[in-house]
Amino acid sequence: MIYLDSCLVIYLVQQHPVWFARVDQAIAAAASTQFAISPLVVGECLVLPFKTHDLPLQRNFEGVFGRFIRLGMPEEVYVNAARLRALSSLKLPDALHLACAQHHACSALWTADGRLSAAGGQFVQVLAP
Repeated sequence: MIYLDSCLVIYLVQQHPVWFARVDQAIAAAASTQFAISPLVVGECLVLPFKTHDLPLQRNFEGVFGRFIRLGMPEEVYVNAARLRALSSLKLPDALHLACAQHHACSALWTADGRLSAAGGQFVQVLAP
């Protein structure tokens, strides 16, 4: 199971002109793999459609969310995120993504954020800068 960071889901839904194809192809190439997101991914992705009152965009996100396994974020995730944050320069949301993926024994965390790879090592795969 691979955890997807919010930025990759945003690239997919908004069909980013540069990064959409790379992310879409990477997911297609790992077709036999399950992909997962957390409530944090959902929350980060829905900010723009809520801010702009864009109901079609909101529905597009919600449709894509249904393609992925939803992982919970119990207190242990927050405690580990605090530890990760204390040991690195990660902001809390990034530490939560990493902690959630680790807690649920994901095989990797895919992101477009190179800062996560500094804290997560080889566990983190940066698909797009």
